[in-house]
Amino acid sequence: MGKSEGQAGEGRVKDATLIAGPTASGKSALALALAERTGGVIVNTDSMQGYAVLDVLTARPAADALSRAPHFLYGHVPPSTAYSTGAWLRDVTRLIEDGVLAGRPVIFVGGTGLYFRALAEGIAEMPAVPIEIRQRWRDALAGRGAPSLHGTLMQRDAAAAARLRPSDGQRIVRALEVLEASGRSILDWHGRNGPPLIDRASARFLVIEPERAELARRIEQRFDAMIAQGALDEVSRLVALDLDPALPAMKAIGVRELQAVLAGTMTAADAIGRAKTATRQYAKRQATWFRHQLGGEWRRLTPGDDMETTI
Repeated sequence: MGKSEGQAGEGRVKDATLIAGPTASGKSALALALAERTGGVIVNTDSMQGYAVLDVLTARPAADALSRAPHFLYGHVPPSTAYSTGAWLRDVTRLIEDGVLAGRPVIFVGGTGLYFRALAEGIAEMPAVPIEIRQRWRDALAGRGAPSLHGTLMQRDAAAAARLRPSDGQRIVRALEVLEASGRSILDWHGRNGPPLIDRASARFLVIEPERAELARRIEQRFDAMIAQGALDEVSRLVALDLDPALPAMKAIGVRELQAVLAGTMTAADAIGRAKTATRQYAKRQATWFRHQLGGEWRRLTPGDDMETTI
């Protein structure tokens, strides 16, 4: 892979490499090998790895990896923030506009399918929502519950409500706050995608598809390593922040289970077993999404593929 020319029209990144895959599939190692081989930079494309505090539990690249190639958008979001696809895309746009990604191959790696879709296809430009409006609807969700708010949305924007499950509190709140802030349905905004941030013609699309038994083995080993590396202490620090349990960072796999250990309501062995099961289930959902949502331009890889043919 030759050296990137940086940006190509409308602020798009030329010659980008996108590496997707389920958790524990080895995609970060592949991205690092590629960055070292080509002198490239790595951009996090995983929603949970963007949160601060959760270094171990989200399997963020360790200090050694960070010293071997430039990494961006890792651990930069306070766990008190509900980070979104749109916010991530704005952060990538800022890196492009600041020239941080210019002149070097750019490797986007992670497990969040919606981030990859937004990167390659663009995303609806949503209106700014004042903090007071956002907080009011979050308080309403906590006080009234999702089904009640779904009824409110049905009265005000029946078309948007019809597309949401009555139990999907976060998306219901999003539809209500956008409607109040802009006076327009969220469906109107979804129909106005901005331009993609990469030049698709020169991009390379890679998705790792591990064999299921091998992935399960990797998940087991990695979570044991997380425990050894201080995951319980990490969760203790997160809990000390006294955050809203509905925040995305509080829903990271392992947080709830290890929080129960700290509270004395679950043994460590049970918590570890449940966290491993939850991770396997999450990996299965990721793999299914990638299989059905990523198009024919994505090259399918299995762990252990010859790096010479991959890079």
